[in-house]
Amino acid sequence: MTQKLKVGIVGGTGMVGQRFVQLLNGHPWFEVTSIAASSGSAGKTYEEAVRNRWKLADPIPDSVRNIVVQDASKVEQVAADVDFIFCAVDMKKNEIQALEEAYAKTGTPVVSNNSAHRWTPDVPMVIPEINPGHLEVIAAQRKRLGTTTGFIAVKPNCSIQSYVPMLNALLEFKPTKVVASTYQAISGAGKNFSDWPEMLDNVIPYIGGEEEKSEQEPLRIWGSVAGGEIVKANAPLITTQCIRVPVTDGHLATVFVSFENKPSKEEILERWRTFRGRPQELGLPSAPKQFITYFEEENRPQTKLDRDLERGMGVSAGRLREDSLYDYKFVGLSHNTLRGAAGGAVLIAELLKAEGYIQAK
Repeated sequence: MTQKLKVGIVGGTGMVGQRFVQLLNGHPWFEVTSIAASSGSAGKTYEEAVRNRWKLADPIPDSVRNIVVQDASKVEQVAADVDFIFCAVDMKKNEIQALEEAYAKTGTPVVSNNSAHRWTPDVPMVIPEINPGHLEVIAAQRKRLGTTTGFIAVKPNCSIQSYVPMLNALLEFKPTKVVASTYQAISGAGKNFSDWPEMLDNVIPYIGGEEEKSEQEPLRIWGSVAGGEIVKANAPLITTQCIRVPVTDGHLATVFVSFENKPSKEEILERWRTFRGRPQELGLPSAPKQFITYFEEENRPQTKLDRDLERGMGVSAGRLREDSLYDYKFVGLSHNTLRGAAGGAVLIAELLKAEGYIQAK
């Protein structure tokens, strides 16, 4: 690619926005040319805006230090300088919906890390290896919004990445019932231990709204496009518990599953080992070469050891065994701010670019 696409990050001063900045530094296809945030940060250089709240171990990339932060509400102004945007704002749901649609109506594609549009019928919610076909609903969305180039695409909840890929690889065996408990890092709340000292030596058995998302969003991922909208699947039946644990990054899941056609353990491991999706076929820059890695060791995957697998874009599984109440049980793990948040959104943007949905203005 001779010329990189110009990218804006709306909500670029928060934790996920910082991850976008980090991941796009040196990206072969994309270049950050604009950062927007609240009016309180507007007018400052990016370095000034995040000086006392930079949450990542790596330093602020030199390429963005001196970018002057714009006011995210100045939609036409921000959109004029970019080919597409990533959106990771902290606002009320209806405000996010209105903001993202306003950007899309300027003819600017929006790749969103927010949950606001996950259930908008004509907005694709995508895990690129699993449901790339849902992108075809963009045509109906563009018609609704009155634009030929703008649209919104979203990534799903970060916690479902720790078990949905493994289940997806086994859909041919028709899973019927799933029980999943997720043990979620504090970065999923946009915090670290200095922000949230109450989490030290503590577990909180509640994350607001998370269980409903974890039970319902997989069904939309496994749904189909019909009549210009996404129709969610009606199986399997999923129930979850979501727990906050004192870990910086990485969501771990314990999963129980029953099938209509019970596979052998060898069949499950083979499906996991050989599973490839559209990102692997296309060789997208952020795509893991091995999407699902299975660990034979009884004490793996471990959050600290394995969350960075494939630059944080791979998922891992372990402890697969038969169960006395369900057919099988296993443990899954994903990096919540890489695969589950900013990295997953970057991979969606790469897929959109490769499939012709995002182009230079």
